[in-house]
Amino acid sequence: MNGKWQKIVAEYLEAFAVAFILAFLIRAFVIQAFKIPSGSMLDTLQIGDHLLVNKFIYGLRIPFTDKFIVKFSDPKFQDIIVFEYPLDPSKDFIKRVIGLPGDKIQVINKIVYRNGKKLIEPYVKHTDPNIIPNRDNFGPITVPKGKYFVMGDNRDESYDSRFWGFVDRNKILGKAFIIYWSWQGFSNIRWNRIGKIIH
Repeated sequence: MNGKWQKIVAEYLEAFAVAFILAFLIRAFVIQAFKIPSGSMLDTLQIGDHLLVNKFIYGLRIPFTDKFIVKFSDPKFQDIIVFEYPLDPSKDFIKRVIGLPGDKIQVINKIVYRNGKKLIEPYVKHTDPNIIPNRDNFGPITVPKGKYFVMGDNRDESYDSRFWGFVDRNKILGKAFIIYWSWQGFSNIRWNRIGKIIH
């Protein structure tokens, strides 16, 4: 009986160990969950949206470092990415890619121009009619090699590359791709957002 009990315990421990290792590998290399804490990406992403971030799409990183084992692709224009906040790497931010390496970015009276062309941005939200320097008139600047210029969709209430600069390629964690849960408490579960693809 004692031997049988030990065998059962060993089997459970083995199952837990395998599950833990698989969960670690999936989180480190494939998919990571992310919660939207602020309104900087309204109306595309709501406060309380829970997302899955594809970490595999841009490459494989050594866990707990910003060093890549292999890179598969680079972020594309208008991708919504999660990255380490440049001024505090312990925090993760989520924004939309507006400028790729080599792009010239300028903002004139809230309108964004990329390489001299006005961007058509149906996802953008403005809440303040006032024109404020740096926020609503910015640049022109050229995005350096290996860097990205990012902005929030809620342009008047987003703390982004206009204020703190570029995102380093190696600090980008992945691309947001689906909302798996959305709520603002038990009384406000947003069922219509669950399963929504992010773009």
